[in-house]
Amino acid sequence: MKKNYIRFLSIPLFMLICLSCFLPQAFAGKKDDTLNIAFSKELETLDRYFNTAREGIVISRHAYDNLLYRDPVTYEYKGLLAKSFKWNSDTEMEIVLRQGVKFHNGQELTADDVAYTLNFAANPDNKVKTQRYSDWIDHVEKTGTYTVKIMLKKPFPAAFEFLSGANPIYPKAYYSKVGVNGFGVAPIGTGPYKITEVIPGKKVVMEKNNDYFKDSPKGQPTIGKIIWRTLPEINTQMAELMTGSLDWIYLVPPDQAEKLAKMSNLTVTPAETMRIGYLQFDAVNRSGKEHGMDNPYAKLGVRQAINHAINRDSIAKNLIGGQSRSIYSACFPSQFGCEQDVAQYEYNPVKAKQLLAEAGYPNGFETTLYGYRNRSFAEAMIGDLAAVGIKAKLMIMKYSALREKARAGKAQMQFLTWGSYSINDVSAITSHFFEFEADDLAMDPKVKDWLLEADTSIDTPKRKELYSKALKRIADQAYWAPMFTYVSNNCYSKDLNFTPYPDAVPRFFQATWK
Repeated sequence: MKKNYIRFLSIPLFMLICLSCFLPQAFAGKKDDTLNIAFSKELETLDRYFNTAREGIVISRHAYDNLLYRDPVTYEYKGLLAKSFKWNSDTEMEIVLRQGVKFHNGQELTADDVAYTLNFAANPDNKVKTQRYSDWIDHVEKTGTYTVKIMLKKPFPAAFEFLSGANPIYPKAYYSKVGVNGFGVAPIGTGPYKITEVIPGKKVVMEKNNDYFKDSPKGQPTIGKIIWRTLPEINTQMAELMTGSLDWIYLVPPDQAEKLAKMSNLTVTPAETMRIGYLQFDAVNRSGKEHGMDNPYAKLGVRQAINHAINRDSIAKNLIGGQSRSIYSACFPSQFGCEQDVAQYEYNPVKAKQLLAEAGYPNGFETTLYGYRNRSFAEAMIGDLAAVGIKAKLMIMKYSALREKARAGKAQMQFLTWGSYSINDVSAITSHFFEFEADDLAMDPKVKDWLLEADTSIDTPKRKELYSKALKRIADQAYWAPMFTYVSNNCYSKDLNFTPYPDAVPRFFQATWK
């Protein structure tokens, strides 16, 4: 039986190899010092402020620089375009810029560029799509040729995080001349790679910036050229990777990644990302109060029972694989303030049945599990719930439709995921879901008050203490059932030295040929 199963799985792989014979070959790779990569999503613009896609983040890190840089290993904030940075008060930051940094057109970076870019991004009239990344800025003042002050609307301790990952600096003269549309197809930055060719929807060519400033914590780029292609179909990407037309792809499904890993010319790294999966319950009983629905999830015992009923470890190990792991706190473990010493609901169906009986459901109940992705993960959860008497029907919807349904109080249990936009701070996830905003289905005033205080304090120990209190109460009350971390299957040529990181932002400027 096992031999037949393996033979059956090999058929799609054989078809991919056959398909690859008819695909155009890219005469590049290690021998031509050209890294060929592919992503599925088409970018409408290369202006980071007007796209929110992960692909836009990747382009941005290579073509542009931010004021700060977060080390992906130590999580330390380092000066990038900034020579130094400090708080003058809880609503004022002082930045001293490096001197001699050049944009790709030869213009020197000055305070004018920084003030112009950040003021443009923070101004709601400009309607940037990344407004949430800069709406904490009141205004930026130029105080010298290479110095600026950033004035905040209110205390925002995650400012360093947002300045390191979400607000690239553009050349004032060029951007104001060509405008948003012109910059979107012919961008200029200070980054380790300069964009030399753009064919919208098809290809972006980046060449090594030989004048990149030597003290950059990003390091110096090594590979001479990067050709970025848009290939919507993962099967096409895999076929080209196998034949050498591509050198790197990611987000490959686990079963396909396992097959690619067996090929002698490829490396597969199933790296953990900051995205987590979790169940969210209508603990505040919005569905009952607004729609008169019977809502078992308003009872603590039911929420705790579900936490015990689902085998997180099995899903992480057998369905996700790689570096995936179980989690019990409502955040990603590396994020600042993500307390790990919280109530941990081990897999225990007997305990789950006991809790259900104590909550008034000795025979379980019927329900619906809503989700928008990863059907196989949801089906595994449904199987575990059935084992303790909870008969759940799976309803897969588009994310936007599910979000509106939940906000309207019509989705009592949801399987959701959140990647925190690669922001390494609890405020990017826990605060979003537990501060009485539209997606808060707990409405716990204690949790809200702790989070709000932590979100507006620049006292690091105090922030940690407050986030700890909030996350412990969230776990004790089982408002969520945190499940597991996600993995990004990075598949690439054996000739390439490449290291993936949890923020799921590929750093090709650190890659080298073997």
